[in-house]
Amino acid sequence: MTDWKAFEVESKDHVATVTLTGPGKGNAMGPDFWRELPLIFGELDADPEVRAVVLAGSGKHFSYGLDLPAMAPVFGPLLGGALAGPRTDFLKQVRSMQDSVTAVAACTKPVIAAVQGWCIGGGLDLIAAADIRLASADAKFSLREAKVAIVADIGSLHRLPGIIGEGHLRELAYTAKDIDAARAEKIGLVNDVFEDQDAMLAAAHVMAREIADNPPLVVQGIKDVLEQPKAGKVADGLRYVSAWNSAFLPSEDLTEAIQSVFEKRAPRFQGK
Repeated sequence: MTDWKAFEVESKDHVATVTLTGPGKGNAMGPDFWRELPLIFGELDADPEVRAVVLAGSGKHFSYGLDLPAMAPVFGPLLGGALAGPRTDFLKQVRSMQDSVTAVAACTKPVIAAVQGWCIGGGLDLIAAADIRLASADAKFSLREAKVAIVADIGSLHRLPGIIGEGHLRELAYTAKDIDAARAEKIGLVNDVFEDQDAMLAAAHVMAREIADNPPLVVQGIKDVLEQPKAGKVADGLRYVSAWNSAFLPSEDLTEAIQSVFEKRAPRFQGK
């Protein structure tokens, strides 16, 4: 297997395990993550020996989401009255990041996300693209983008309605609140909650093994049929939100959000 920088990938008995490894703190999603994710899932999709995938995070947390310091060059050119050039570059970058996560949803092999600790922002985008989600009791989830003056644009707003319903999604998106594993299970974000990370990972692999024991082409056909009604709608929504953010993301509130992260203080939003 390739020596990845942001992941570890193992495959055994028709089950592949893809583990986020950073290098950012809390498996934050920097340039290596966005570049490698579609390559990994493209390889797994093409590998006839792989029949199911477990997607996990190393350490205490699944992912803190977007690595803001590492990705600052993407947002920096938008600050201070960006014209068409920087906005076009930003649009291309967002759509490339969207394609990275869409590679998980488009993988013909079922993907089981196993979540412990924090799953924030981009982490939630990622697990929304999986087929099934499991959590350990210490898992916490947050659709955090509103708190950093961003409209979530990598897939949560488009994939979560079919998972948790419109009402729960709107609550999470508008408030940017944190929810624990028990609430996540109650609203259908995760299928089951387990006592700890080890028990959750064991259960994820048992489920992946059960999937892998079935006829692979039938399982892939089931996924294809289930994805067909929503794939076009999600794709249209992703194109719309990427264009919306390219037009409206630059703001004083965005600058304030980024500064407050680096200064480790609460932001003061003015609606400007």
